[in-house]
Amino acid sequence: MANLRGDLALRPVGHVSSPLKDRASAPKQGTEGAPDAWLVFEPSYQTALEGLAVGDRIIVLTWLHQASRDVLRTRPRDDPRNPETGVFATRSPDRPNPVGLHPVEILRVTGRRVLVRGLEALDGTPVVDVKPVLKGDTGA
Repeated sequence: MANLRGDLALRPVGHVSSPLKDRASAPKQGTEGAPDAWLVFEPSYQTALEGLAVGDRIIVLTWLHQASRDVLRTRPRDDPRNPETGVFATRSPDRPNPVGLHPVEILRVTGRRVLVRGLEALDGTPVVDVKPVLKGDTGA
């Protein structure tokens, strides 16, 4: 059994550069009108980008730095008509560990910057990791 009480240390590998500046202007999901956005990687991680190409589908993991970490229940999509449910049954950004999961498509790779389609993360959001969508994977 793993020790679940220890602290975890995450180091951002980059950040999001997006026209989305506040939560009110961001779509709930990337497929709901998110603008193209850049993933800007720290210089020490540029080598890790090798193999990424235009047209690839990737999953971007972010740290939703503006999220509330004390929320355990929410109404899906912030709709008062929806019954309250536990955050683990939702994609709410407000949760104990606000890790964002974003399936996106690569539009351009330039140095240590990657332009993607379908990213609803806010400008300045830390990027924690990137993983490829595998064949047969929905990426969702």
